[in-house]
Amino acid sequence: HQALLESHRGYDPGALALAQTLACALGARLLTSTISRLLVELNRSPGRQFRYSPVMRNATSAVRAEICRHHYTPHWTAAEAFVRDAVANGQHVVHVASHSFTPSLDGDVRRTDVGLLYDPAREFERSLCVAWQAALAARMPQWTARRNYPYRGTGDGLTRYLRTRFEDASYCGIELEINQKHVRDNGSIAPDECEAVVAALRDGLAAWTSQPSDSH
Repeated sequence: HQALLESHRGYDPGALALAQTLACALGARLLTSTISRLLVELNRSPGRQFRYSPVMRNATSAVRAEICRHHYTPHWTAAEAFVRDAVANGQHVVHVASHSFTPSLDGDVRRTDVGLLYDPAREFERSLCVAWQAALAARMPQWTARRNYPYRGTGDGLTRYLRTRFEDASYCGIELEINQKHVRDNGSIAPDECEAVVAALRDGLAAWTSQPSDSH
């Protein structure tokens, strides 16, 4: 399975490096995992975490349960606990989940550099993504940034689950998707490109928090 592991089906190239850069620059809590989705997909809800893995699809229930106990459940538990504690302390959580996407899939060329995924029904998520997209356009005019592309922000995943647990006024869950054409061989993204994504997020947050609201 080595070839699968090294492909986009095995992991999201560049996602970890970008998450580390964002967390360091913003002084934010960093929650990561380096478990391949071929073993267990941490961004799928319970019951769906093995569905797309050609490796684990036919594994026994005992093996699946052991994998969940060691890898899946601790990740979800840690994420939910962090949000719960922050909300209990009166904070508004902005959760940026770092992902990347392959430049083409099934013959479809994805002509986008950055995608911002969110739930349009949640006002804070929508307004922050609008502001972040505008800031990216200003800082990286050669890039194309789209909202809810190449996937829908309401699709199955950890952010959707957390939305069912926390109100819009307390939790803002955004999935950041960067095109893997920007990922270098060592898994990193060019420093100036990382810097632009971080700066645009800062700009977006500043614009977002300046809007009239008692809940920011």
